[in-house]
Amino acid sequence: MQSRVKWVENMTFVGQSSSGHSIVLDGNGGDKAPSPMELVLMAAGGCSSVDVVSGLQDLQQQITGCEVQISAERREQAPRLFTAAKLHFVVTGHDLNADKVSKVVADSLEKYCSVCLMLGKGVELSHSYEIVMA
Repeated sequence: MQSRVKWVENMTFVGQSSSGHSIVLDGNGGDKAPSPMELVLMAAGGCSSVDVVSGLQDLQQQITGCEVQISAERREQAPRLFTAAKLHFVVTGHDLNADKVSKVVADSLEKYCSVCLMLGKGVELSHSYEIVMA
């Protein structure tokens, strides 16, 4: 896997993935686009959401929606690393089994999500979930 990031102007950059997709990054704390650290959180949410949706589908759960709300804390001094992050999943569906949702969410963060596993080496990660019956 490869990617590249090219400086555009001021503190604006464009990242391009090896699959040909582009995204704008803003080094000014998110004035014009997501900051690199915001993208890290979105990557964790995206990666874990893939695990949760596919895991629940594999378990024949009637999932109709999945959203993850991510909150994180960072150090005050440079480098401003994340010190803690919480991923809260809101899973919507019909006749969802709470035990299965709980296991799939936990397994994503503890076993399967590559981004969360990398972050977990230096960040205190936690998770929670709620079920909304549709």
